[in-house]
Amino acid sequence: MTHRHVIEAQQFNKKGLQQILEAADHIKERTERRLPLDVLSGKILGNLLYVSSMRTSLSFDVAMKRLGGSVSNIEFPETFSSELAGGSFEDTVRVVGSLVDVIVLRHYRSGSAKRAAEVSPVPVINGGDGPAQHPTQALIDLYCIEKLKGGIDGVSIAFVGDLMNSRTIRSLTYFLAKYSGIKIYFVSPGALRMNDDMKDYLREHRVPFKESLDSAEEWREIASQADILYLTQIPRDRFDDRVSDYERSKEIFRVTPGILKALKKDTYLLHPFPRDYELPPEVDSDPRAVYFDMIQYGQFLRMGLLCLVLRAQLA
Repeated sequence: MTHRHVIEAQQFNKKGLQQILEAADHIKERTERRLPLDVLSGKILGNLLYVSSMRTSLSFDVAMKRLGGSVSNIEFPETFSSELAGGSFEDTVRVVGSLVDVIVLRHYRSGSAKRAAEVSPVPVINGGDGPAQHPTQALIDLYCIEKLKGGIDGVSIAFVGDLMNSRTIRSLTYFLAKYSGIKIYFVSPGALRMNDDMKDYLREHRVPFKESLDSAEEWREIASQADILYLTQIPRDRFDDRVSDYERSKEIFRVTPGILKALKKDTYLLHPFPRDYELPPEVDSDPRAVYFDMIQYGQFLRMGLLCLVLRAQLA
């Protein structure tokens, strides 16, 4: 991999993405054959967490340990570090980077991963920076789509829910724009529609998309056509005091038995979690509900990514 850091989806071309997916395949194959994987013995990963995240921190923790490395979790550094006494975020990154071999950064402010990469003495992996991006989760989504559909070119995907604030959807949309024959549907309440900059990016790169707002009929029709349904929460707090608008949207953008019946046999449901009313537990038994399978795919992807970032060679 030519990039030292993993900061945003735009930094990768299609060839670079394929290299990451192939590294995940290599890990998957070695895992299934029970071959040794301890290629990062002696290396230390620093989880630098300004925002709590059980799934991201745990998945990187497990991925690093399965590769023979170790992990140091630095949670909420602002509460005890020199940043309270006027020290800077950049100084914290420099200190942590002087003690570990790779940093996974999760931060509440957009652009923090890029700031960290500018000063860090070791590779930085963006584990989510505010509402901006979450490239490693989107890489997992991309890998999952490739495995489920036998490839990525030509896939149609419907993004459903809070599109305005989903960093995973932003990152995945940037990735998908690098492939051919992609068709994207944006399905959401009007108050949570996809931002214009993302739609302008798709127009610039000639990626066809359709937007559907507050329409139960269109949502059902799109669900019947898409290869992938990518669902997200519709948070109550995004509607301020408009309780009736929230209740209406919550009911519209929900996977009901009618939606499941409308789906093609090979349409799959993905969700980055946490989930809420939009994805009832009774959907879990449907063979097209693969969101828990994503966890295993995520292990292979993050292990492969760590090997590439740390230049480890797998025989």
